[in-house]
Amino acid sequence: MPEDLTPAERSQRARLAAFTSWGNTRDPAARTKPARDALLARFEPDDPNDELTAEQRRRMAEANKKAYFANLALKSAVARRKGKAALAALEAASGIEQQQDRRAS
Repeated sequence: MPEDLTPAERSQRARLAAFTSWGNTRDPAARTKPARDALLARFEPDDPNDELTAEQRRRMAEANKKAYFANLALKSAVARRKGKAALAALEAASGIEQQQDRRAS
């Protein structure tokens, strides 16, 4: 393929490759298992004396992962609220209504 592709064409080519790859994958769960295991390992608790069973470590890792993503969701909600408040303050201060983006917030 030519090297002078536009960004949209490169994106389309990558999308085609991904669809083809997944179309040739007999067991998607097996293919993504190493990535899922690596993500969960990131949340495993420290156990220097090896006192926890594998089941305890897995359960704690799952809880730590849920807490991490719940914290991200909270931070995101706060940031969106602050962004909307800042926009409202800017509009009020300027006396000019900003045209709203038609995308859903």
